[in-house]
Amino acid sequence: MENQPAVSEQEGHVASALSSEVIISLKKVSKYFGDFQALNGIDLDVHTGERIVICGPSGSGKSTLIRCINRLEEHQEGDIEVTGVKLDENLKNVDQVRSEVGMVFQSFNLFPHLTVLQNCALSPIWVRKMGKSEAEELAMEYLNRVHIPEQAEKFPGQLSGGQQQRVAIARALAMKPRVMLFDEPTSALDPEMIKEVLDTMIELAESGMTMLVVTHEMGFADRVADRIIFMMKGRSWSRTCPRSFLIIQKMTGRNCFYLRFFEYLVLVSCFLGCHLLRIVFCCWVNLIYCSVGDFMDNSTFKCPRVFP
Repeated sequence: MENQPAVSEQEGHVASALSSEVIISLKKVSKYFGDFQALNGIDLDVHTGERIVICGPSGSGKSTLIRCINRLEEHQEGDIEVTGVKLDENLKNVDQVRSEVGMVFQSFNLFPHLTVLQNCALSPIWVRKMGKSEAEELAMEYLNRVHIPEQAEKFPGQLSGGQQQRVAIARALAMKPRVMLFDEPTSALDPEMIKEVLDTMIELAESGMTMLVVTHEMGFADRVADRIIFMMKGRSWSRTCPRSFLIIQKMTGRNCFYLRFFEYLVLVSCFLGCHLLRIVFCCWVNLIYCSVGDFMDNSTFKCPRVFP
C-alpha cells in the first residue's frame, strides 16, 4: 500500500492577499563557490503576502538562493533588497534585514542545552531587547500557535523531529518577521512527522505571511503556493501556477521525463548561446499547458506563463 501524500492535492487552495508592495527584490544575482557558479543572474520580485515554492533537482541552487536573501551566503554579483534595505557589506543593513526575516532550516538548529521556551525567547531578548517575562510570554503565544505549549519546559532532545521543527518555526515567529524562509523543512523528518509540520506551515500561510519555501512536497505547493519557481543549474527557468505544474508532472509520469527533457533543452540552448531555441522551447511548453486546459474546467485552470 502506497504512502498517502502529507497534504492532499485535492484540498482547497489557500487564498492569498497579495499586495502591490515588493518586499524582496533580486536583480541579476549571481553566487560563486570558487569556480562553481551556484546562482546565475537570478531576477525575482516577491510581493507582500505572496507564497512562493522553489523546487528543482539537487544542486540547482534552491537553498543557496534563499540563504542569500538573509545574507547567510554572500552574493558576488547583482543586487538584493529586502524590506527596502539593500544587502551589501554594511553590517547594520544585514542586521536590519535579519531582524525582519525568519528562517527555518532542515536540521532544526535548536540549542540543546536550553529548554524549548528558552530557545524561543532568546532572540526577542537579545535582538528586540525585550524583558525576560515579556519574551517568554511571547514565546508561549507562538508555541500555542504551533500546538506544542505543553513541551515548553522540555529540552530539544526530548522531542520528536516533527516537534523540534515546530519549535524552530515558533522560534522564528517570535521575532515577528515580515518574511519567512523555509529550507526543505520536512526533508529530515520521518513520513509520519511531515504532516504535522506542513499543517503548521499551511496555518501560517492562511495568516497572510510572506513565504519562500524550498520543498519537494508538491501537495503542499498546490495547496499554498501562488507561484512555483523551477530552478536548474543556478537559473530560475520556469515560473508557473501550482496546478499546471502538477498536471504536467502527472502527465509525464513519476520518472519526471518532462523535467529531464526540460534540462536537456536548456543545456543545449545554453551551449549554443541560442536565445531563439529558448524562446521556441518556452512556446512549446505554453502550448502543452493550453492543450491541457482544453480538457479541464476553464473556471479552475489558469494557463501560466513560462518565461524564456
